[in-house]
Amino acid sequence: MEKFSRLDAVAVPLDVANCDTDRIIPARFLRARRGDGYGQNLFRDVRYDSDGNPNPDFPLNKPAYKDARILVADVNFACGSSREGAVYALHDAGFRAVIAPSFGDIFFNNCFKNGFLPIVLPAEDVAAIRRSLSENPGTTLSIDLERQTVTRGNDVWTFAVEPLRKQCLLEGLDDIQLTMKQESSMSSFEQRYKAERPWLAARP
Repeated sequence: MEKFSRLDAVAVPLDVANCDTDRIIPARFLRARRGDGYGQNLFRDVRYDSDGNPNPDFPLNKPAYKDARILVADVNFACGSSREGAVYALHDAGFRAVIAPSFGDIFFNNCFKNGFLPIVLPAEDVAAIRRSLSENPGTTLSIDLERQTVTRGNDVWTFAVEPLRKQCLLEGLDDIQLTMKQESSMSSFEQRYKAERPWLAARP
């Protein structure tokens, strides 16, 4: 899994409350394999018209936000169905973090399993950040996971993150890699267990 420690990047505002996972990645694209490029279908039905032409009013299609890697969303972002593809689509489109007042629980948990950082800040602060980004397109935000801060100019916000999830992001560990860090201990236990119970090891 890709490590996450610090991110200095353009941020894009999305003023949509209760943006569900079907809006983020429509269900018809979920049959694709992980490596087939979910990012091209991020917000597909609102980002493009029925002929596949970009919607010029959609934030991600505006030139000032083309290099955005941070999404600043509204309340209850990524609610709805439990599709990990919503995280795939954001990550594959170049995003590494999303800031919102609240998230759908399953999406929030899936983020950490894919090297993606969801940040919860108070609703009034997130709204102020979105307004600033709309008024000053191309603005850069700085996210420091070690210090747990989001910075914009002289403004600094502190966010909470569970210690284990923070460690996994900093070290780039998914669930399997985290488990394998205990490989030596597991191997020692297995050898000791077999030595103490030789009749089990002898069974066909």
